[in-house]
Amino acid sequence: MERVEEKQRVASSGQAPASYGKLSAVRRFAVRHSYVVLLASCAYPDGDYEGYMTRSYSVRGGTYHPMPVDEAIYHVERGTASWYDESSFFGLKRGQTSLGEKVMPWHLIAAHKTLPLPCMVEVTNVENGRSVKCRVNDRGPFIGDRIIDLSPRAAKKIGFRDQGLAEVEVKVLSVGDGEYKRSAKKKWFFGLF
Repeated sequence: MERVEEKQRVASSGQAPASYGKLSAVRRFAVRHSYVVLLASCAYPDGDYEGYMTRSYSVRGGTYHPMPVDEAIYHVERGTASWYDESSFFGLKRGQTSLGEKVMPWHLIAAHKTLPLPCMVEVTNVENGRSVKCRVNDRGPFIGDRIIDLSPRAAKKIGFRDQGLAEVEVKVLSVGDGEYKRSAKKKWFFGLF
């Protein structure tokens, strides 16, 4: 009986009880912030590739020979970067990389012609000093003298998505995943030993 009276009182006053407002505020907060958690957890695609992809390949009449893992660990390169999007249908259909990983535009990924796949690199925009860590899991770019292709999100993070091209420095952080992961050995005594 009390519920019926409460409903009639609410209907006649045109205002919802205070508990309704609190619940909807909590729901609004949860919905708004769940996207942030979802996107943050999906920065990189699954990193379960076993071994390294270092075999030679041919694209558009050119043959490319990826560098050995021992050489790639210490690799630093400077040149022009561009960005690309593997996904299709307005970013709703997942794209596929050379490693066979399914990717979306918000992943922090990159494509390189000669680095072993997969590897982690730090890409720094020379003009503004901003940098981003990306997982290299694809081959390319095969246009002109470009050295690396970044995902849309990575390009936006270092500030060149609107321009399309930027002068960058690429530094390899590690090569491989899981038990195959290798990084450059750090010298512990002032860089001498």
